[in-house]
Amino acid sequence: MLRLICLCLLICLYGLSAMGQGQVPDPPGNPCTNIGQNPSTAFPVCGTQVFAQASVPSCGGNRVYGANCGDIRLDDRFPYWYKFTCFKAGTLGFVITPNQLTDDYDWQLWDVTGKDVNDVYKRDNKMFVACNWSGESGETGASAAGTNVNVCEGPGKSLYSKMPTLIEGHEYLLLVSHFTPTQTGYKLEFKGGSASITDTLTPNIKSSAYRCGPYTITVKLNKKMRCATLAADGSDFILPGGGAVITGATSVCSGFDMDSVVLQLDQPLAPGNHTVQVQTGSDGNTILDICGSGIAVGTSVNVFVDNYQHVPYDSLAPIACSPTQLRVVFRDNIRCSSVAADGSDFMLTGNPAVWITGATTTACSDGLTKEIILHLNRAADMAAAFTVTLQRGSDGNVLVSECHVETPPGGSENFNTLPPVKADFTYNLSLACTGNAAGFFHDGNNFTNSWRWFVDGELDNSLQNPTIEFKDGASKEVVLAVSNGLCYDTAYQTLTFANYQSAEFSIVNNILCPADLGMFKNLSTGNIISYRWEFGNGKTSDQKEPWPQTYTDRTARERLVPVLLITENDYNCPDTATHFLTLVNSCHTDVPTAFTPNGDGQNDFLYPLNGYKTKDLDFRVFNRSGNEVFHSTSWTDKWDGTINGRKADVGTYAWMLRYTNKETGEKFFLKGTTVLLR
Repeated sequence: MLRLICLCLLICLYGLSAMGQGQVPDPPGNPCTNIGQNPSTAFPVCGTQVFAQASVPSCGGNRVYGANCGDIRLDDRFPYWYKFTCFKAGTLGFVITPNQLTDDYDWQLWDVTGKDVNDVYKRDNKMFVACNWSGESGETGASAAGTNVNVCEGPGKSLYSKMPTLIEGHEYLLLVSHFTPTQTGYKLEFKGGSASITDTLTPNIKSSAYRCGPYTITVKLNKKMRCATLAADGSDFILPGGGAVITGATSVCSGFDMDSVVLQLDQPLAPGNHTVQVQTGSDGNTILDICGSGIAVGTSVNVFVDNYQHVPYDSLAPIACSPTQLRVVFRDNIRCSSVAADGSDFMLTGNPAVWITGATTTACSDGLTKEIILHLNRAADMAAAFTVTLQRGSDGNVLVSECHVETPPGGSENFNTLPPVKADFTYNLSLACTGNAAGFFHDGNNFTNSWRWFVDGELDNSLQNPTIEFKDGASKEVVLAVSNGLCYDTAYQTLTFANYQSAEFSIVNNILCPADLGMFKNLSTGNIISYRWEFGNGKTSDQKEPWPQTYTDRTARERLVPVLLITENDYNCPDTATHFLTLVNSCHTDVPTAFTPNGDGQNDFLYPLNGYKTKDLDFRVFNRSGNEVFHSTSWTDKWDGTINGRKADVGTYAWMLRYTNKETGEKFFLKGTTVLLR
């Protein structure tokens, strides 16, 4: 009775735990669209900042992984995410203070160095660092008061985890999750640890690059800077040498931060050296980093503008078989507007039946492209040598570069075409009992110079007209792949052999008890004219389906008996199939009254004997106190007389056995005792 009461209490406690954190209340289930509320747009962290969230929008509910908390579901509820880099190795301390101290906030930290940050949603990610999913309300975080970096869900768990150790140069991602179903916010402050997550690198400009269509200068920064600190009118920068004027600026942003700025100009820059200089923008500052440090006023970077050159016409993409279009590829940008839509910038010679009917540009961006598709009036499906020559088009120009320089006419590119090939083939069969063969023929049409013959998916031969031998008479799928170096084709045929046969049979019951009959079913295929059975009991049969057989020789506890079926087909070819019967002396299932697990090879194990016809078996062994010491659901699993790896005491053990006879369906329940001796 005491055990039953304890069991009920455990079930109740487990039920309360299962209804605890991670399952109740249900996660919001709404997508998070604000920046900072998903891993890819996480807040960049400066260790000197205090992050105050007045409220937490109702969204999230995506399951996160990494914590060693069993099967309990952990979600990013009403979440905010934070990202930072460790600049000095050590321990990380921080405090999350709810605005309403009765709220339950949770957190988890991952090391995302070189990883996709969205892998936090993958079950087997190896990025976990620390967490605290305590079911208690109030302040939480990582501090010297914590004793474990992995604090799971449930009431009574510590709100502070042990401070995790950060690795210098590694990147980290912190989730703050609000379990309480309200939108009251919190304050996040990093303090108490020895690690530094504050970037001390002085903000600066790393490099610059000029583009003349549209007229822009791209300024590369030496580290991530805050997007919101860039003045949209471009006033953070000036070109002190005069000429072009900066009219605007856009950031190449990823969430909250950027690593480069694009400056728009009112006109092109002349070839030569220019300087871009930093100044205080119309927003009252230069560009600032995450910790509020700005690029120093007066900082400058050189911008080199090369002499404007035309884009050479020097490349055609590889030609397809029977092309209906050609792809012209350039090493640099050309202006999409300079391409004549009728294709007249290009002239095709080589066969009067084929000509260019139009041209389109691909992937135009800012009016620029590096590819032109030339359309043909028909497929070039003949053997011919073609030339594509650049000329002045119907729009009055040849092609024009990004920097408005025209490519000279007259350049040309050559290519060849070939007619399509056909892989169709014929064959002649040669049949024999020792193996079949086939002679294959392909006519080598349209300049074919490559043949590959596959048999059942495996490459067999590379000759034009091979003879292929087959070890058996089973049907074969033969595939021929041909090519003339430009065009490809594939054909396949299934070969069947009139002399095919397969001797095969099944045994109704592979294990025969003393009163059982051996019964066999013929599964042979092919044009078979005779059968011979050898049953292993001294008897034979020439019937297709033989009579059941008896086996009386039971000289051993178990004995394997071979059964053979020999067939002959109408080509007088033989084939043989062999299977084995197991003869046993007894199928009476019972448990021994004693066993001696002393390793002498005699009676060393306790298990249900002769369970050949059992199914749904359940075998349990108990000691004198009623505790289960062994459990098995297969009669071949045996107790070796040990408990948790240690030798069990000598004495009497009780057992219970349940099973169903798999032939009759009759259910059995047995119980008794066994003496363990040594």
